[in-house]
Amino acid sequence: MRIEAYNQVQQLYQAKRVNKTQNAAAASRTDKVQISSFGKDIQNAKAAVASAPDIREELTAPIKARIQDGTYEVSNESFAEKLMQKYREMR
Repeated sequence: MRIEAYNQVQQLYQAKRVNKTQNAAAASRTDKVQISSFGKDIQNAKAAVASAPDIREELTAPIKARIQDGTYEVSNESFAEKLMQKYREMR
C-alpha cells in the first residue's frame, strides 16, 4: 500500500513539472529582431547601389559616339602597359 501512495505522489509532482515547462515554453515564444544603426546604414547603402544604373551613360556616350564615327583610337603602347599592369596585380 505504501508503494502505491508513493507512486501517486510522484505522478502528481511530474504533472506539475510538465505544466511549468509548458508555461515557460509558451512564454518564450516571442521573437524580436533589432537592427543596429550600422546595419541600417548598410541597408541604405545596398538600396542606393541597387537603384544606381549599371552603366554610367555620361561616360560611355562620348566613347560610343567616337567609335561609331571611326575617330576613336587606342594607343597600342598604353593598352599593352595597362594589360601588363593588370597582370601584375593579379599575381
